[in-house]
Amino acid sequence: MVINVKTSGGSYDITLKRNALNEVNKILNIKGKALIVTDSGVPRVYVETVSKQIENSVIYIFPQGEKSKNFETYSELLKTLAENKFDRKDCVIAVGGGVTGDMAGFTAATYMRGIDFYNIPTTLLSQVDSSIGGKTAIDFEGYKNLVGAFYQPKAVIIDPDVLDTLTDRQFNNGLAESIKMAATSDSELFTLLEEYNAKDIIDKVIEKSLLIKKTVVEEDEKETGLRKVLNFGHTIGHAIETVTGLDELYHGECVALGMMYMSSGETKERIKNLLIKNKLPINADFDKQKVFEALQHDKKAAGNGVNAVFVKDIGEFEFKFLEYFEIDNILRGV
Repeated sequence: MVINVKTSGGSYDITLKRNALNEVNKILNIKGKALIVTDSGVPRVYVETVSKQIENSVIYIFPQGEKSKNFETYSELLKTLAENKFDRKDCVIAVGGGVTGDMAGFTAATYMRGIDFYNIPTTLLSQVDSSIGGKTAIDFEGYKNLVGAFYQPKAVIIDPDVLDTLTDRQFNNGLAESIKMAATSDSELFTLLEEYNAKDIIDKVIEKSLLIKKTVVEEDEKETGLRKVLNFGHTIGHAIETVTGLDELYHGECVALGMMYMSSGETKERIKNLLIKNKLPINADFDKQKVFEALQHDKKAAGNGVNAVFVKDIGEFEFKFLEYFEIDNILRGV
């Protein structure tokens, strides 16, 4: 299927189709040079499958992990484009997860004031989350996504077949984002995830997750209002990421922990049970004081507190401004 996403700068298509990786040139029809950006953890066969369909391509591979999402990698990508004489008729293609999409997208956004960017996410996390929305960024001074830009892709290709190479933990890591969106915006999807094994219905999970995010970002492209709903679980989750450095916990696992702090009663119990079912953490040992300090540097921080998203009933949400003493109480379980 094809999902069209409308933005202020035009629209782009997300092609959700099995075996789509073998139809890249048919879908994208690239004429100029392409810099294919990937990381060392992406199966090389995926990169080569894309490369062989493009007449003139250059492959850049950086070390896997969030630690590569920095100015050094960004600089090397710009250098590669310049040395290979890329111009505004050429493009950058991301083949990989969220870090790859961020690095490739931010590079495309800033090289020669912007060249075409195509995204081929190969993890469930990137397929259901970062494939829509146009957020591109790198980390700086220990803080996630501190330097970046909104830059929409020209097209996105999502092939569920590539998920077969993910470990169960990586699959569940991505599923956390779908659980997040279902909790705030789609009670039917949440119920499906409760009733079925996610892997058995993954095409439907991806589709419904994309449609939720499409609706949100089309209404609020630059995150000034409704789009903040996508931060459910991220307010405390991002701070946990900053403190742990993703050495022990993945992004989706941190989001899972964050959801537990921003829900209550029967709703919290349903979220908790769904997280347990999919082997996602519901508690973890981390330095709460350091997490509290990291929260104060979050981009959602404002004045003497933080903007947060709460879910009281599955499929519904509310925005709350929490003063720092309230966050401190939540972290300490008061």
